[in-house]
Amino acid sequence: MNEQENQPERLDLQPGPTPGSRPDPQGDPLQIPADPSQMTSRRPSFADTYRSVQTANEEDVVEDPEERPTTAFVVVDAQNDFSEGGSLAVDGAIAAYRATHMHLAGRAGKYSVLVTTRDNHIDPGSHWSDEPDYVDSWPRHCAAGEPGSEIHPEMVRALDYFALTNPQAVRIDVTKGEFEAAYSGFEGKTEAGVSLADALRAAEVTHLEVVGVATDHCVRATVLDALREGFEVTVHVNQIAAVDADRGAAALREMADAGAEV
Repeated sequence: MNEQENQPERLDLQPGPTPGSRPDPQGDPLQIPADPSQMTSRRPSFADTYRSVQTANEEDVVEDPEERPTTAFVVVDAQNDFSEGGSLAVDGAIAAYRATHMHLAGRAGKYSVLVTTRDNHIDPGSHWSDEPDYVDSWPRHCAAGEPGSEIHPEMVRALDYFALTNPQAVRIDVTKGEFEAAYSGFEGKTEAGVSLADALRAAEVTHLEVVGVATDHCVRATVLDALREGFEVTVHVNQIAAVDADRGAAALREMADAGAEV
């Protein structure tokens, strides 16, 4: 008898695929657990990558208040009556609102606070006049509860985008001029009766970025009061519009001389 025929049959003891596994291209079986949530693979799926990025972003959120953004974006009087077609229209207002929308499209997340100021006249006395001098008296405008006092739709679009992309930001809305002339947003109060300066300090704001209308009136007054209150101020000149071009240019020089970045 051939000697090889007397040898016992050798068994291949190399581990092979087990039930519930599929061959791995590299040669080793890849186990598929009964629970799909426990599955792993050599390369992360898109969902795994997305979750890891989201987790990293959450870890980047700064919990130390001293390191959080301390800048407020301030929209001054972007109302229908101050826009083209309104009772006291400012040429270039709508273009300024659209520029704000474009600005916020890439930067909304840098702001910790969003501020809007609005004229809200009920009986402002001699501030309204049938024969205005356009210095101390003006045509009827921004009457409380009327469409002219509402934020212009182009700016509403920008504000809605801000709220969508930066929902954590504090929102401060102040109204002014109910019973007298008021130009500066710092003359206004929130619905709860809090002044703008106090509301900003409560939100730990140190820096304001200001846009809106009109450069030579309410923007000017708001910026100068902000500087007096100790805030740093930046004015975005492509997002403002003036009643009068020459007075608008003079107002910008005045704001810059007072310490604003223009």
